[in-house]
Amino acid sequence: MQRVLILGAAGRDFHNFNVVFRNNPEFHVVAFTATQIPDIAGRRYPVQLAGDFYPDGIPILEESKMEEIIHDQLVDVVVFSYSDVAYPTLMHLASRAVAAGADFWLLGVERTQLVAKVPVISVCAVRTGCGKSPVSRRIATELRKLGWNPVVVRHPMPYGDLAVQHAQRFASLADLDKNLCTIEEREEYEPHIIEGTTVYAGVDYEEILRQAEKEGDVVLWDGGNNDTSFYRPDLDIVVLDPHRAGHELAYYPGEVNFRSAHVLIINKVDTADPDGIKTVRQNIALYNPKAQVIETACKVTVADPEAVRGKRVLVIEDGPTLTHGEMPYGAGVVAANRYNAATLVDPRPYSVGSIQKTFEKFPHLWRVLPAMGYSDVQRHELEETIKRVPCDLVLVATPIDLARTIKLDKPSVRVSYAVEEIGEPAITTMLEQFTHTYKPALAEVGR
Repeated sequence: MQRVLILGAAGRDFHNFNVVFRNNPEFHVVAFTATQIPDIAGRRYPVQLAGDFYPDGIPILEESKMEEIIHDQLVDVVVFSYSDVAYPTLMHLASRAVAAGADFWLLGVERTQLVAKVPVISVCAVRTGCGKSPVSRRIATELRKLGWNPVVVRHPMPYGDLAVQHAQRFASLADLDKNLCTIEEREEYEPHIIEGTTVYAGVDYEEILRQAEKEGDVVLWDGGNNDTSFYRPDLDIVVLDPHRAGHELAYYPGEVNFRSAHVLIINKVDTADPDGIKTVRQNIALYNPKAQVIETACKVTVADPEAVRGKRVLVIEDGPTLTHGEMPYGAGVVAANRYNAATLVDPRPYSVGSIQKTFEKFPHLWRVLPAMGYSDVQRHELEETIKRVPCDLVLVATPIDLARTIKLDKPSVRVSYAVEEIGEPAITTMLEQFTHTYKPALAEVGR
C-alpha cells in the first residue's frame, strides 16, 4: 500500500480522491493540503465522503508543511491536484516533494474523467478569466434553441460544509441564499439561473452526474480556473485569451486543454493587441492544428453610459480573474475607459483586513478591487473597503448583482459582457453540427 499526499485547493483534489483513491486498497491518503483558497486548511474531508477506509475522515493541512507531512507520515507519493499554476511553481513543488523523498504525480484525464449516459459539452480554458462563463451561457442558450434541454455542471467550489455540499442543485436565486453561497459561487451560478438553466455543483461529481443526466438530455460542463473537465466530453471547447498570449503554453493544466481541444475559441479579439492575437493563432497552428477555431469579441456594455462619464469610479472586478488569473484588469476597466470615466480610484489605501492582504499578495493590482467574498467576514471587509473609497460611482463588473450580497452605500452601475462571433465558423454552426451527430432527429426538426 502506497501512502499518498494530495496537494489541492478544495476542488480537483477531492475529485481525484473520489475517483482514483477512495475505494482503492492499493493506496492510503494521509492528508490533503490547501492553498489558493482561504480558510480551507484545518478542516477534514468528512467521513461521509471519505469511504470505509477512512473512519476518521482525512485531514486538510497547509501546503507549506508539505515536507514535514512527507517525513512524519512516510508519504510515498505526492499527487498534484489543483489548477492555473505556472510551470516554475509546479516544478518547485515537484522538486520539494522529490527532495523530501516522495514521488510526484500528475493524474491523466483518462483516469479522472467520468463517463455520462448523455452527451457532454465541456467549456474549459487556458487561464482563469478567459471568458468561459459568457461562452457557457451562450452555448446553453443556443442548445435550447436547437431543442436540447441542457443542464450545467459547474466546477467545484465547496467552501462550506463538505458533507452537506456533496451534491447541490440550483434552480432559483432562492437556492443560492438557502445554500449560503459565497460571492465566488454566486458569480458562476446566478447568470445561468437567470437565463433558466439549472446548475449542479458540489463535491461528489459522480453523484452529481447521475442526477444531472436524469434532468437534462445534454450536460454542459462549465469549467473553473484552467482545469480539465471532470467528465469525458463529446465536444471539448477551450477558450483562449490573447491579452495573455503564450500563457496557453506556460500554465498547468491549461496547456493540456489547449492541446486536446476539439474547438478553440480566441476571445476578446476586439480589445487585444494584434500581436497577441497573432501569437495565439501561431501556437494553434503549431500545437493543435486540427482544432476548429472560432474568434469572438467580448462585448462590454453598461445600462447607463452617462452615469459613468466624468465620474471618479471605483471598479470592482471578478475576483478569481484578478487573483488566480493574474489579470491586472477586467471588463470594468474596459467599461470605465470606453464610457469616459474621469479617473479610476485606487482602492488600496482604503482596504481593510483580508482585502488589504489580497492586495499585498497580488501587487499587480492597483486600480481595481477584486470582489473577494469567501466568508461572511471577508464580505464584510469588502463592504467596508467600498464604503471607505472616495468615489462618485461604483462600477460593478462581476457577473452578479453584488448589491444582493453586500450593501453598497454609493451609486452603482453594473457592467455586462457577452461573446459575439467574428466571422465564421460560428458557435451556432458548431452546435448544429453537434446536434446532427448526437440528436439527428432534433436536427431534422430544427430544419
